[in-house]
Amino acid sequence: MAVAFSQSQCVLEALKAKIADKSALVGVIGLGYVGLPFAVEKAKVGYKVHGIEQNSQRAAMVNEGDNYICDVDDSELARVVSEGALHAVTDFERIVEMDVIVVCVPTPLHKNLSPDLQYVLNVTREIAKRLRPGQLVSLESTTYPGTCEEVMLPILESSGLKVDIDFYLAHSPERVDPGNKRYTTKNTHKVVGGVGPRSLDAATAFYGQTILNVVPVSSAKAAEMTKVFENTFRAVNIALVNEMTMLCDKIGLNVWEVLDAAFTKPFGIMPFYPGPGVGGHCIPLDPHYLEWKARQINFTTRFIGLAGEINRAMPAFVVDKARRCLNSMGVALSRSKVLVLGAAYKKDIDDWRESPAIEVMKLLMEDGATVSYHDPFVLSVNEEDVSLVSVPLTHLDKYDLVLIATDHTDIDYSKVVKESKHVLDTRNATKDLFGANVTVL
Repeated sequence: MAVAFSQSQCVLEALKAKIADKSALVGVIGLGYVGLPFAVEKAKVGYKVHGIEQNSQRAAMVNEGDNYICDVDDSELARVVSEGALHAVTDFERIVEMDVIVVCVPTPLHKNLSPDLQYVLNVTREIAKRLRPGQLVSLESTTYPGTCEEVMLPILESSGLKVDIDFYLAHSPERVDPGNKRYTTKNTHKVVGGVGPRSLDAATAFYGQTILNVVPVSSAKAAEMTKVFENTFRAVNIALVNEMTMLCDKIGLNVWEVLDAAFTKPFGIMPFYPGPGVGGHCIPLDPHYLEWKARQINFTTRFIGLAGEINRAMPAFVVDKARRCLNSMGVALSRSKVLVLGAAYKKDIDDWRESPAIEVMKLLMEDGATVSYHDPFVLSVNEEDVSLVSVPLTHLDKYDLVLIATDHTDIDYSKVVKESKHVLDTRNATKDLFGANVTVL
C-alpha cells in the first residue's frame, strides 16, 4: 500500500512540475464562449495549447487568428496563434499527448427540460480511449451535481486506470459574463473541486497558474452545485422583479420607479431588473439542471420551478402589452408593422442564445404582425420560425410600434423616441427621455 501511495504521489508531483514550469501540454475541448477565452489565457502565459473544435469552420478561423468571440482580444488571439502557442484541430487523436484536458462543451436541455449531456458523454468516451497515467481531466461545462462522479468517472475508469491514483478528475465551473470588461477569465475567482484529494491538488495547481484567485471546495459535486446555485439565485431574483412588473402593470405603477426607489436602501437588498425574459446559456437552463437532479432524489424544488414559469411567461406578457399599445392607436396587432430593437440576450454582445427577443419576435409573427429587427451586433437570426436580417435604424415612422428588447449602448434612443409613432421599452432605455409616445414595461 505504501509503495502504491508513493507511486501515485510521484505521478502527481510529475504533473505538478510540468504545470509549474509550463511544459505541460494543455488541451481545450470546445472553442466557444468559454473554451476560446480560456485557451488564449493559457497560451498567453506560456503554455502550448491544442484546441479540439469539431466545428471545422471555427477551427480554421482559430488557426488563421480570426476571432469570433467578443470576449477575446483580436490581437491577443492573432499573437498566440502566430507564435505557435495555440493551434486547433477537429479530431481527438492528440489527447494522449496532453497533460491537462479541459472540457468546455455545451450542456443544453431536452425539450422536456431534462439535461442533455450528449456532448459531455461523447467527449468523455473519446478521452477514455486515449487516457494515460498522469493526466488531469477538468470539466468546465455547467451541469448538475454528480456529473463528474456518476457520469464521467465510470467511462474514464473503463480504461483500466483509477482516479486519484493514475489520473485526476475535477470540476471547475466556468464563470463567463459575455461583454463584461471588468471581470475576465483571469480575474474572476475560480471554484475547483476534485474527485479525490490528489485531483483537487492537481487542478488547483493548474488553475492557479493563470487565475488570480482559486477557491478549492471539498468535491467535484460541491463545485457543480456551486455553479448551478449561482445562476439559480439570479433566475429566482429576476423572476421576482418580473412578477413585480406584471403586478405594477395591473395596478398602474411604473415598476422602474419602484425599483429605483427600493434600491436606494443601503442594506438588505440588491438590484435586479425586469425585462422581456431571460436569455443566454446559463440563467434559462442551469436551474433546470438542479430541478432535474432534485427529482431524482424525490425532492421538489418549488421555488425554482415557479421562477422558471414566471421568466418563461415574460415574452407573452410583452406581446400582450404590445397589443394594448397598438389597440390604443387603433391598430390591430395582426395588421401591424413592428420593429424590434435588439436580438442579443443582453446589451453590447453578439450572443443571441435563448434570447427572449427572439421569442418575442416569434410570438408577434404568430399573431400576424410584420416583424423586422435592428441589432448592430447580431446581423442575422436563423432559428425555427424566425429567419430575419437586421435592418437599418431608419424610417422609423413606417412602423406602428418600435419595441426595445435589448438596450445596446450605442443606439440613439432620443432619435428612436422622436421619430417613432410609439415605443414599448422593456429595458428602461428611455428613462432619461420624455415622450408621450413611450410605454415602459
